[in-house]
Amino acid sequence: MNLRQYEYALAVAEEGSMTAAAERLRITQPSLSQQIGALEKHLGVQLFTRTPSGVTVTMAGRAFLAEAKIATTASRRAIAAARAADGELAGELIIAVHMGLGARQLPQALGQLRNRHPKLQVTLHEEPDPADMERLARQGTLDMVLVHRIPAGCTFDTHRLGEEAYVAVLPKGHPRLSDGAALRLEDLASEGWIRFRRASLLDDYLARTLADAGLSPQTVARASQISTAVRLVSQGLGVTVVPASAIPEGFEELACPLVPALTEPVLVGMRRNPGSAETAMLDHLNQQNWCGTGLLCQPATA
Repeated sequence: MNLRQYEYALAVAEEGSMTAAAERLRITQPSLSQQIGALEKHLGVQLFTRTPSGVTVTMAGRAFLAEAKIATTASRRAIAAARAADGELAGELIIAVHMGLGARQLPQALGQLRNRHPKLQVTLHEEPDPADMERLARQGTLDMVLVHRIPAGCTFDTHRLGEEAYVAVLPKGHPRLSDGAALRLEDLASEGWIRFRRASLLDDYLARTLADAGLSPQTVARASQISTAVRLVSQGLGVTVVPASAIPEGFEELACPLVPALTEPVLVGMRRNPGSAETAMLDHLNQQNWCGTGLLCQPATA
């Protein structure tokens, strides 16, 4: 039994198919089946149930794979630490980020990191549900998180980058865009709203914000991506409120500041005793502007 077999089993579980996993791993399907069979024989349990349409993970398999994920992550980190000690940043950096957070700053920081350390790979878990974020954190598979709130049960050290401002997004030609004045949420109470998928952190935030203001506007559509919501607004379907930095380029003119200002802290969570890759990434994140768009770096006034 070895880590390679762990990686094979994880790939089969993720793909749900021996054939698809073999293609991803770039080995033959019979070789993969043989390796999984040898692993199951060594463990004395069946990890997968074979079906005509693929494979499903057994109860014993789920228990094994949870620990196998931790073991492979620890192996990856050990290799990265050894290479970093020799002056080379390589391996994989795994980051989870909340929907819309750092939509402009994060790519810039990653680009700078890539230019300095071309052998370092980065995997992003974008927009996981709160439960998924907590699961990933507990499993020890994450190196960093970029969030408004550190997930429950997470033992990461916290670094504050700044604040994320929220803005209203209005359709082209909306009369409130021409005067450039800040809006109150009450000004949008009669509008149809573009909301986000239920259970997402962004939609939960909007729901709480509207409830605190005593508002219950009509929801006319839901989107899973902020860029989609902004485009729906631009075509006149309704209005929405989103993080300022998440507005796609070319749509900034549809943004309107809010008063009182809506902001949330921008936090980086890093596992304790971080490696050189995490430290380098934090340095690049600290170099970014975390006060929203230039329009919103000044306090909004009524």
